[in-house]
Amino acid sequence: MAYDTGFMKRRSKKIDPPSFLANLCLSALEGSPSYNDLASRFHAEYNVSASKQAFWKRADESCVLFLKSVLEKIIIQKIYKVDSVAIKTCKHYKRVIVQDSTIIKLPLRLFDIFSGVANGIAAVCNARIQGVYDLLSGCFLSFSIDPYSKNDMSAAPELKIQNGDLILRDRGYNTYGEIRRLIAAGADFVYRHKFNSMYVNPHTQKSINLIALLTEKGELDIDVWLADEERTKVRLVAKPVDPETANIRRMKAKKEIRGHNPSPEILFLMSWTIFITTIPREQANFQKILLMYKLRWRIEIIFKIFKSHMSFSKIHNVSENQLYLLLTARFIMIVLCSNFIYQPCYEIIATFYNRQLSLIKFIHYLMKNSSTIACILSHESNLKCLKIDLHPMARYCTYDKRKRQNFMQLQNELLLS
Repeated sequence: MAYDTGFMKRRSKKIDPPSFLANLCLSALEGSPSYNDLASRFHAEYNVSASKQAFWKRADESCVLFLKSVLEKIIIQKIYKVDSVAIKTCKHYKRVIVQDSTIIKLPLRLFDIFSGVANGIAAVCNARIQGVYDLLSGCFLSFSIDPYSKNDMSAAPELKIQNGDLILRDRGYNTYGEIRRLIAAGADFVYRHKFNSMYVNPHTQKSINLIALLTEKGELDIDVWLADEERTKVRLVAKPVDPETANIRRMKAKKEIRGHNPSPEILFLMSWTIFITTIPREQANFQKILLMYKLRWRIEIIFKIFKSHMSFSKIHNVSENQLYLLLTARFIMIVLCSNFIYQPCYEIIATFYNRQLSLIKFIHYLMKNSSTIACILSHESNLKCLKIDLHPMARYCTYDKRKRQNFMQLQNELLLS
C-alpha cells in the first residue's frame, strides 16, 4: 500500500514507516508517549536502537498527513467490505448513522488554536472531537478534531449523507437548514424537539401553540410545517412521560443553566418526549421511534469506553503537531478495534457460541491482552480458524443472559429483518 506523503519518501535504515506507525499507535493507547518513550519501545519491539531525536525529526507535518492517509484508507477499506451485507439485512435503510461529539482537555499552550473557557481568573483549553458511526456495519465513518468553539450546529452540515440513510443525532445538530439538506438527499431522520422551534399548521397556515395542543390532546402524531420560508414538512410526535422522569429532567435543566431558572414553558414541555421525524407512520409509531432514537447512545457509550480503556483523553503538554499525531494514532486504533476486530469477532462468536459480544467488555479485554490485537488482525481475512482461540472472549466478553434486551438485541429487532 503506497502513500504519497513526504514522510514515506524519507528512507531510513533504522525506522521504517510501518514500524513507526505500529509503535506510535500502540504507544498512544497507553497514554501520551514522549519521544524517548517511542524510541525505547521501538528498541524493545524491533531490537533497533534509535534516538529520541530521530523520532522527533520524523514527527513533522508530513507524518500527520501520513497518519491521516492511513486512517482514511482503513475506514474506506472496511466500509467497502461490509456495505453489501448491511444493505441486504436492513429493513428500510442502507446505513443508520449516529453522530456525536466529545470534549477533551488540552494543554493551555494551545488555547489560541482550539479555544476553550476563560474568565478573569482562569482558562481551560478544550478540543471537540466529532465521531460518525454506522450502526448497521458497526464501523466508524469519520472523525474530526475541531476547536471547542465549533459546536455541533456548525459541524452538522459536514456530515456526508446518502439516499437511504437514517440519521440519529441529538438536538444540538437540529437546524432548519440541516433538516432541508437531509430531506433533499433522500435521508430520514429523528430529532428531539428544540425548545425554541416553532411549527405551522399546514391547514390553517398559522403557528402552532405546542403547549396548548399538548394540553388538549395529551399526545401527538401529526404533520406540521417548520417555521422556515420553505415550510418544510415533518412529522411531529409526542407522548407524556412519568412524573419521576419529568422531575429528573427539570432538576438537570436547572443545574445546567447555573443560576438561571428555566422558563415555565420549558419546564412544562419536560413532561413530554417530543420528536420530529420523516419516518412514515406505517413504518414506525411513537414507541418504535423512541427506541430507535435510544440507539444513538451507542456512540456516547463508545466515547466513554475509549476514554476509560484507551487513554483517549490523556494529553500531556504537547505541541499542535504532536496533538494531531497522538489523536490520529488513537483514531487508527479505534477503527482497528471496532471495525476490524470487534465486528468479525462478534460474527464468529454469534455463529459458533450463540453469544453476543459486549463492546465494553471486549475493549477492556483487548487492552488487558494487547497481543490479541495483532493476532486477530493477522487472521482477519479468515477468522473462522480462530474460533477456538476466541473461547475466552465468548466466556468473558459477552452479554449476561437477562430478561431485558441488551443493545444488540434491541438494534436487531428494530433495524434488521
